[in-house]
Amino acid sequence: MVSIEKINQAHDRINSFIHRTPIMTSSSLNSVSNSKLFFKCENFQKAGSFKIRGASNAVGLLTKDDIARGIATTSSGNHGAALSMAGSNAGASVTVVMPNNSPKIKADNVKRNRGKIVWCEPNQKSREETLKLLIKNENRTIVHPYNDERIIAGQATVAKEILEDISDLDAIVSPVSGGGLISGILCFAKQLRSNIKVYGAEPSEADDAYRSIKEGKIVSNKSTNTICDGLRAQIGTITFPIVSSMCDGILRVDEDEIIESMKMIWDRMKIIAEPSSAITLASVLKNKALFENKKVGLVLSGGNSDLSELPWAG
Repeated sequence: MVSIEKINQAHDRINSFIHRTPIMTSSSLNSVSNSKLFFKCENFQKAGSFKIRGASNAVGLLTKDDIARGIATTSSGNHGAALSMAGSNAGASVTVVMPNNSPKIKADNVKRNRGKIVWCEPNQKSREETLKLLIKNENRTIVHPYNDERIIAGQATVAKEILEDISDLDAIVSPVSGGGLISGILCFAKQLRSNIKVYGAEPSEADDAYRSIKEGKIVSNKSTNTICDGLRAQIGTITFPIVSSMCDGILRVDEDEIIESMKMIWDRMKIIAEPSSAITLASVLKNKALFENKKVGLVLSGGNSDLSELPWAG
């Protein structure tokens, strides 16, 4: 558990490095969902996702020696780009271990923010082994994408801003991957208002969080064959206890439902949201009875979509 005090300190620390992103609404999507939806638009965030929050907080807590050694991490793209931005701004070189099937737009975003990429195979074992070898050879400082309380505290500022702007929400829905974002949201929201509901949205094709909670221990993904490239990571040893003890439910969503919700956001709200963001709307539309007549905050976690490969274009 990360305290509200640490989350408030993180918000102060990162305030000058992030956007306070808007909350947008859509009467059309309210009608379709039979609820009142409030979209926290982290797709408008610096580096294109919420990840800059945790990255900026973690980098802000590094020592001068840590910075001088350089930074290393693993990422499917968004954390890598955010850490490259935050680390470079602090004077550190940043190397990102990325799966070799990562979208080009996300690899380009890492490079644009002055990060260096080392490729790995698209599975958790290869990610961790490649990072371990990199640290051994170059003695870099690790900033893990989610299994780090500094990261969780930074991501928690998403919930802080949501509840400062819309204080009477009944529920918040967050994407789930490694668990850094939803853990941060849980830590802030549940300490502030114990009765608020917090749900995770997870692809059926990469549902390790759902199955881990069900089995009472961390289990691996059976597959990561999902369009949500940002939601393919394994839930962490730090994040799992938070999610398993505090989350009100993990809502699994199929690929066609994610794509349809992504298209609805683009069509009706006229904003770019990547599949890993659209999954929050998909989870509400799939579970209308759960959210009927409720005020629901949905985290649009990022907007780094490849415009040349839209899933509905044929």
